[in-house]
Amino acid sequence: MFRKWIEKVWAQYLVLFGIAAVMVYYWGWVFDFGYDFDWSVLYTVNPTYGENLGLNLLSGLKLTLYITLVSSGAALLLGTLFGLGRLSHFKPLYWVSSAYVEFFRNTPLLIQLFFWYFAFPMALPEVARDWVFAHNFELWSATLGLSIYTGAFMAEVIRAGLQSIPKGLLEAAYSSGLSYFQALRTIILPLAFRAIIPPLGSEFLNNMKNSSLAMVVGVAELCWQSQQIESLTFKGFEATTAATLIYLALSLTISAILNMVNLRLQVVSPNQRTLGYRLADVFFWPFEMLWRALAHPVSLVLAPRSQSLRYSPLRAALRQVRLGLTKVLTLASKGAFMAAVVYLLYMTLSGLAGLKWQIAFDNLRTLLIWRFPQGDESELFMGLGGLSFSVLMALIAITVSFGIGLLVGLGRRAKNRILSLPCTLYIEVIRGTPLIMVIFWVYFFLPIFTGTYLNVFWSATIALTVFTGAYLAEIVRGGIQNIPPGQVEAALSTGLNYYRTMRYVVLPQALKQMIPAIVGQFIAIFKDTSLAYVIGVLELTFVAQGLNNRLMIYPFEIYCTVAILYFVCCYAMSILANRLEQRLSPEKVRLRM
Repeated sequence: MFRKWIEKVWAQYLVLFGIAAVMVYYWGWVFDFGYDFDWSVLYTVNPTYGENLGLNLLSGLKLTLYITLVSSGAALLLGTLFGLGRLSHFKPLYWVSSAYVEFFRNTPLLIQLFFWYFAFPMALPEVARDWVFAHNFELWSATLGLSIYTGAFMAEVIRAGLQSIPKGLLEAAYSSGLSYFQALRTIILPLAFRAIIPPLGSEFLNNMKNSSLAMVVGVAELCWQSQQIESLTFKGFEATTAATLIYLALSLTISAILNMVNLRLQVVSPNQRTLGYRLADVFFWPFEMLWRALAHPVSLVLAPRSQSLRYSPLRAALRQVRLGLTKVLTLASKGAFMAAVVYLLYMTLSGLAGLKWQIAFDNLRTLLIWRFPQGDESELFMGLGGLSFSVLMALIAITVSFGIGLLVGLGRRAKNRILSLPCTLYIEVIRGTPLIMVIFWVYFFLPIFTGTYLNVFWSATIALTVFTGAYLAEIVRGGIQNIPPGQVEAALSTGLNYYRTMRYVVLPQALKQMIPAIVGQFIAIFKDTSLAYVIGVLELTFVAQGLNNRLMIYPFEIYCTVAILYFVCCYAMSILANRLEQRLSPEKVRLRM
């Protein structure tokens, strides 16, 4: 009887409403938090400081949007250039593009920001150093770091989009008389960008969330402003809640815009155009009208004249001259590119050779294991720290979060809303919030609810686990959806119930497809262990920053060593992921345009 009623949609919503009401009653009136909530700090003038601190959050939001827009535009440009370079037959360009993508994708963003902020100015002449420090260097170093980091990921997305274009289209473009750049501009890139809007949108969203790390170099963006309110008023719960809601609103807004872009670019028949397609048409109508108004005069000026298929002797000779000049310019540009690469490589190697690498070797043991096993009783794991601590945190987080992701991923696909709605809420809230905010929530505010204060290591590990679980849940859901429905129907027809079908038929096949994505997520969470720096966990980034503060004049040596350590670990795991993908998907081959 109960099962019959619980299958009704209205009954499921009623159960969820009852659970929510009980939770609100318990946490609102029964449970004693021991914390004096004061939400007025967000909308009233503070008598001590004489200003409305809530407006500071809006000021931080403005700066967050500015950093996001500028870095996203620069990252898209870098991603397009290096994505094309990854497909080039010109080997020096391919090697440079591959080195850029692999290095910046396999080192943590936090280390890159520290490098641009602390180490890069040391390489500049004193006059240039004084100039950049006088012109808001914190903001531009954060924007530069975000642009280069996100551009490496966008390059791989664009490369994959270009490789998805059938080779016959390129050959047809060449056969119609188009040059390489004309075919690229009018045929290949438009089709590729249409295909890569969803993954490219994810990178834009990640870039917005990653802008929260600008706080570590002193940029007063949204996350920094929330922590500033906490330090001034000791009302961190209210400030962090407001900042989290703003980040969620930004994430949902960006996701909605990207969904409308995706709908607008889709080609469907009129009878399949639902309300979402019509809303996308209305949203983009002003932009399309503006584009047409700007493009019409240009098209009149640049419109080609009607030409005969036959060339006169003079025009044929001019055409041959033009083709010869094009070849000469192409060779000259390749030579200039190679000369620039050789010069930069020489300058880089000369600079690195002049550094005092003995400093790095003297402190290598500290960077790897901190004081293990000579740590005192007050230190966790006998004084373990550095790179070993980062690996341990990543292993614990990925192991525990796999179980969470498996359960939540299955729950999101459930037809019963009692299971699907809470799982969906968990995934969307966590994935829409920057990891640094999740760490703040677990470390500063979980004790308010539990009454127990955790060690910084366990606080960061719990935050990483909760954060990774949401992403693994989406990987699990995607893996299960890739299994043909006929597999499930065949299993059910043999008498297997839902749970046995999942256990013996669906999950074994889905897990095989999910292994490369899970390894990729492990790489991401290993890099994200660097964010535990913000609460004082003795992982590799925190130890490196401590050494830099103690030595003062060797930031290049310290941060280059740390970047190399992260790169070696992450690149090794990237190779493992690629081999697993090739082994599990032997039909995939690399295509060259």
